[in-house]
Amino acid sequence: MLSQNLLNIVDTAMVGRLGDPALAAVGLGGFVVFMCSALILGISTGVQSLAARKKGEGRTDRATKILNSALLLVLASAPVFSIVLIAVVEPLFPLLNSDPDVIGHAVPYLQIRLAAIVFVGMNFAFRGYWNALDMSRLYMMTLVIMHACNIILNYALIFGNFGAPALGVAGAGLATAISLFIGTSIYFYLGFKHVRKDGFLHGLASKDEAQSLVQISLPSGIQQLFFAAGFVALFWIIGIVGTSELAAANVLITVTLFAILPGLGLGIACTTLVGQSLGADDAEDAHRWAWDVAKLGIILLTVLGLPMVLIPDLISAIFIQDEATRELARWPMRLVGLTMPIEALGFAFMQGLLGAGDAKRVMFVSIGVQWFLLLPAAYLVGPVLGYGLLFIWILQGLSRALQTTIFMLAWQGRQWQSIQV
Repeated sequence: MLSQNLLNIVDTAMVGRLGDPALAAVGLGGFVVFMCSALILGISTGVQSLAARKKGEGRTDRATKILNSALLLVLASAPVFSIVLIAVVEPLFPLLNSDPDVIGHAVPYLQIRLAAIVFVGMNFAFRGYWNALDMSRLYMMTLVIMHACNIILNYALIFGNFGAPALGVAGAGLATAISLFIGTSIYFYLGFKHVRKDGFLHGLASKDEAQSLVQISLPSGIQQLFFAAGFVALFWIIGIVGTSELAAANVLITVTLFAILPGLGLGIACTTLVGQSLGADDAEDAHRWAWDVAKLGIILLTVLGLPMVLIPDLISAIFIQDEATRELARWPMRLVGLTMPIEALGFAFMQGLLGAGDAKRVMFVSIGVQWFLLLPAAYLVGPVLGYGLLFIWILQGLSRALQTTIFMLAWQGRQWQSIQV
């Protein structure tokens, strides 16, 4: 999982050399793509939760049928999303940011990234399946290849190396889209190689299984949609404060997502282990798994957060060329480092709840904290009161702590033990 955010890390580091408007465009554009893909991304949680249950029951053939149905669902819906979204990007994006330079970079970048939504959805469906069946090594190997391709293609298409045209920010979008296509192709090859005997691309889930897939995937997709839309709204709020603040916020989010992904990797393991334990009818084992994952996650993310606390300027200098923008990012990055243990706890219990099929609770808590507390407060302290980026990031940390506390209490309440999927 440490490598998952490298697609955005590489885009950000290379595009940062083109200036603050380009950096802001990639940051805002990346979260718009995430928001537009979110409903389809929920398929990963549905596939993983159900396939892990089937693995715990000893019925891996049914797990593969669930994957087949998920891939068909993505194939049927994603191209429609792409066509509609590409058409509305140009007229709607100025509502998010009025800087002409940011708009000029972001629109082509977004349109290229949105054309690849089908590959994003299929990648996440495969991810849920490989993780559920304890085959995450296949996911890791594919990611390494994808990221290597993305780095080479970014170097070629952003700056015009190796005889390629210099496309700037649009080149970063094209490189990412091609890398996602390559990853999807590899996943299909691995499916035929490793799980053809279980019916890969042959047969679909039963009516009840398909219904459960939708019941888990849809709330998870809605939660991710509002999560991504919340970050787009946060970028809009910060953009009102200033373009330099927006560029700094992009780097903060990118570094944060990179640092917390090992915790998310542990959380995804927790989803699988909880699902397998419940499939084997051992609720006590499922309960212990979340706490074990939380303990390990705290240690790991605390270590990863230390450089942000101790050497924030050295980290931000990788992405930000302007000294004043680096200064804006200094103390918010220290706050990110200090809140890493809280993120570890949050991932463990949130993913444990998802593994138990409690996707609706996760959806309501995530949406409630972000949209009814964080965003109104951020708008108040930023554009209205003028306290700037630092105070917005303090609110961000407090909201994550509150969400983590609610998930932990829900886990201890054990109502998830009675959920049937």
